[in-house]
Amino acid sequence: MEDERILYPCYFNKELKRSEGRRVPVSAGITKPDTQNIYKAAKKAGLSARTEESKHPAHWTEKGGRIIVSWKGSKEILIKKIAEKLSEGN
Repeated sequence: MEDERILYPCYFNKELKRSEGRRVPVSAGITKPDTQNIYKAAKKAGLSARTEESKHPAHWTEKGGRIIVSWKGSKEILIKKIAEKLSEGN
């Protein structure tokens, strides 16, 4: 798991505040992201990814999932790269 990063849909949700889990600027986010959107964006970016059923600790009451991406670099750079691909799809 050392070379993997976990991403949750809330990181890309432009309807959330930063304090609620969003990790991208509102302009880079999308409305109602889901694991499939993020998985496809990771694949479009040429990354190895898989999805899992899991809940973000801050949003444990909401149904969701997470995406595991093989990545050795900074998680913030990965999030920006995925956000770019997500915005291309919308």
